[in-house]
Amino acid sequence: MKRVITYGTFDLIHYGHINLLKRAKELGDYLIVALSTDEFNWNEKRKKCYFTYEERMRLLEAIRYVDLVIPEENWEQKASDVRLYQVDTFVMGDDWQGKFDFLKEYCQVVYLPRTPEISTTQIKTDFGYLKSEDSRK
Repeated sequence: MKRVITYGTFDLIHYGHINLLKRAKELGDYLIVALSTDEFNWNEKRKKCYFTYEERMRLLEAIRYVDLVIPEENWEQKASDVRLYQVDTFVMGDDWQGKFDFLKEYCQVVYLPRTPEISTTQIKTDFGYLKSEDSRK
């Protein structure tokens, strides 16, 4: 069985997220999503989520492409997750191009193109959840 892992916040799940998860799942048999916890999002990423970790986890678990959701609690856990879950392929959006190449010693690393016309940040900005100066977060 080929295992794939991806990481993210997955707040306000939209069709761009679904596209990414579908394409990630097509790279293997079992898709693991490491979901950023509320504490990690706020303390490290300075992101405020609309939905709680538990709500985002339930949403992800309901998506047919996702086989397992685990917490992402820090930046450093990726290499240990890849080893622990015997991951064959690590997948991220291409806005992270090159940032996780250090994982190539453990598994294949793939950067998938994002769906260009949609982003959670844009949705939050459009609906007033983020001020325009926060839109880069």
